[in-house]
Amino acid sequence: MDPTNSSVVTRRQLLTQAFAGFGSLALTGLLAEESLSATRSAARSPLAPRQPHFAPRAKRVIFLFMHGGPSHVDTFDYKPLLERDDGKLLPFAGARVQITPTDKLLASPWKFKQYGEGGLHISSLFPHLAECADDLCVIKSMCGTNIAHGPALMKLHTGTDSLLWPSMGSWLSYGLGTENQNLPSYITICPTSLGGGPNNWGSAFLPPIHHGVPLGTPGWPNTPAKQATFEYLKNQSASARQQRLELDLASKINRGHLEATGADAALEARIESFELAFRMQTTAPDILDISGESQATRRMYGLDDKVTENFGLECLLARRFAERGVRFIEVTHSNASPEQWDQHSKLREGHGRAALEVDKPIAGLLKDLKTRGLLDDTLVLWGGEFGRTPTGQGRDGRNHHPSGFTVWMAGGGVRGGMAYGATDEYGYYAVENRVTIPDLHATMLHLMGLDHERLTFTHAGRPFRLTDVSGNAIKDIIV
Repeated sequence: MDPTNSSVVTRRQLLTQAFAGFGSLALTGLLAEESLSATRSAARSPLAPRQPHFAPRAKRVIFLFMHGGPSHVDTFDYKPLLERDDGKLLPFAGARVQITPTDKLLASPWKFKQYGEGGLHISSLFPHLAECADDLCVIKSMCGTNIAHGPALMKLHTGTDSLLWPSMGSWLSYGLGTENQNLPSYITICPTSLGGGPNNWGSAFLPPIHHGVPLGTPGWPNTPAKQATFEYLKNQSASARQQRLELDLASKINRGHLEATGADAALEARIESFELAFRMQTTAPDILDISGESQATRRMYGLDDKVTENFGLECLLARRFAERGVRFIEVTHSNASPEQWDQHSKLREGHGRAALEVDKPIAGLLKDLKTRGLLDDTLVLWGGEFGRTPTGQGRDGRNHHPSGFTVWMAGGGVRGGMAYGATDEYGYYAVENRVTIPDLHATMLHLMGLDHERLTFTHAGRPFRLTDVSGNAIKDIIV
C-alpha cells in the first residue's frame, strides 16, 4: 500500500475504525516491514501446512532458552584437570572476553556422575534431568562468535549478530506452515525484552505472518507464567458476529486493493493475521486453562513448589501447544533475577538457584512428552547464548565464553544417551567436532525435513537463508 494515495489512506482509516478495541494481536504485521521480495507470491493461506524437502524426523521444536549463559563446565562438560589444577594459571593463551577475568582456573563446586547407558556426565545441579540421560544428546563443542549478550542472543536466534534477519522459528513457519490453523505457527512463552527483544523472534524480511507471537508481554522482568496471555484475547466491546462482519469488510477492502495492484505478500500476510487473531479467541483460552491437568502431572512439572512453579507452568504450556500442532515453541527462563545464568560473581548461589528452578520442570516435560508419544516427533533443544569461562572472576564467578560451550537436544530423531564433540582438557576451546551456530540451525532444519541450502527467500536482490553461506547438519547425532 502507498500511504501517499488518498484512497489507501481512507482504507487504512476504515481498518483502524473497524478494529478499534480488537487490539494489537489482530493488527499483527499491519505496520511491519514493507520491503518484501516480490519474487514469491504469498499463498492464499500462508500458514497452510507445506511438504518438507524430505521425510522429517520431527514435526515441531521446543526451544528451552536459558538466558544469560549457563556454565558448561558446571553442568554437562566434566573436566577432571580443572578440578586438579584449581587456582593454577591457564596453561595456554585464552580468548578475548568482555570483562577481563583472572587467568586462574576455577574448579566446579558441583560434583559430576555418569548416568544412563551412555554414561553421560551430568553435574549435581540436575538430579531430575539426570534421570532422562538416555534421551539426551549433549553437544559439547559449540562455538559462537560474540562475547556480549545482545549480539550472541541474536546470533543464536537468527544466525547473525550484526543484521536484522528472521528468527529460526520464523524460518520453520515459512518453510512448513502450521498444523493448526487456529494457532500461530510460532509462539514464544514469557520472552524477555533484553538482548534484542522482539528481534529474537521477529520475521524481519519474511512475511510478517511468520513473526513469533509472544505469550506474555515482553519485558524485564518478563511476565510471570501465571499472568501470561495473548494480548486482547478477549474482546469486551464486540460480539463474535460483529467481529466477523468487521473482518469481512477489511478483507473485502484489502482484496479489492490486491485486484487493483497485483500480488502483495505483505498484505496477504496481514489479511491472514486478522483471521488468525479472530480464530485464536476461541482456541487459545482452552490451551491456557490447565484446570483439567491431573495432580500427578502438576507435580511432575513442579507446579506444587514455589521454586519450580513458574518455569514448570511454562513447560506445561509448551507441551499443550506442541500437542495442538504449533510448529515452534520457545520457553524462556529469565525472570528470577537480572543475573539469571550470568554469574560474574556468586556462581554457587546463582547457578544453584537457576538450576533448581528448571531441573524438575525440564525433566517433567521430557517424561510427559515421552509418555504421550510426542517425544519421538518433537525436537527439544536446550541452551543459552554462550557458556562460561573455566577461569574465574574472583573465586566465585565466571565470564562470558563463546569459544566452547554446551547445548543438548532430545527427541525428534536425535540419538539419545550420547555426547558429541569435545572441548580441550580444561573446557576452554571446542577442539573436537566443532559445531557452529549455523551447524546447529542446519541440524534443526534437517530433523524437520528441510534442506537449509534450499530453504531460501529472495530479499534485496539476493536469496537469503537461515544459515547464510555456511552450516552443515550433524548427521552423526541423527538416528
